[in-house]
Amino acid sequence: MKAPVKILYVEDEPHLGKIVRESLESRGFAVRQVADGRLVTEAFRQFQPDLVVLDVMLPHKDGFTLGRELRTLDARLPILFLTAKTQTEDVLEGFRSGGNDYLKKPFSLEELIARIRNLLHLTGEERTDPEKRTLRIGRFTFHPLRYELHFEGQVRKLSHREAELLRILAENRNRVVERRRILHAIWGDDSIFNSRNLDVYITRLRDCLKADPAVRIITLKGVGYRFVVD
Repeated sequence: MKAPVKILYVEDEPHLGKIVRESLESRGFAVRQVADGRLVTEAFRQFQPDLVVLDVMLPHKDGFTLGRELRTLDARLPILFLTAKTQTEDVLEGFRSGGNDYLKKPFSLEELIARIRNLLHLTGEERTDPEKRTLRIGRFTFHPLRYELHFEGQVRKLSHREAELLRILAENRNRVVERRRILHAIWGDDSIFNSRNLDVYITRLRDCLKADPAVRIITLKGVGYRFVVD
């Protein structure tokens, strides 16, 4: 039996949230609803959704900020923004923040369902089982959820944060990943203390990857990192 498509739904308005969640569930989707922007990243890690429906106006952390953080965690994740903002600049900001589609409030449930199904079709509805998912990194094979890095028959166990950092870099290979985005995605803020922690973890990953000289983490001072596989 095919597993249901999992949707992370982020909405702080209780009445609307209940209506949308029940409508999605009645159509066979598995839904986890979150009302507080501060809880979204952890809910994403636990739930591993196939798609995110994300309200823009949220308490404590806005949807655009969350979109950028989620895009860092999963470069292929379909993200649909919901908002009452109608200005062109707001719509453009949604796309710049990692959104794949943008639905203005008020909206019909049928239109929301149609847009969700369209996004799933465009991005590949049958996403890989996360437990079986691997990433090829040069001569390495990386199992993100098992925290394992394989190299020529040898297995190196990574810590949770080492694995998260490697996944973010590997899924954004050959692209610049801002230091601030990594800090918010993994530690939740960009404090000096956590910034120093990031330096330590980058050093650890370089040590893990040194067996293949074609794999490099390039530091762009004052900006972030570029993960390169020659």
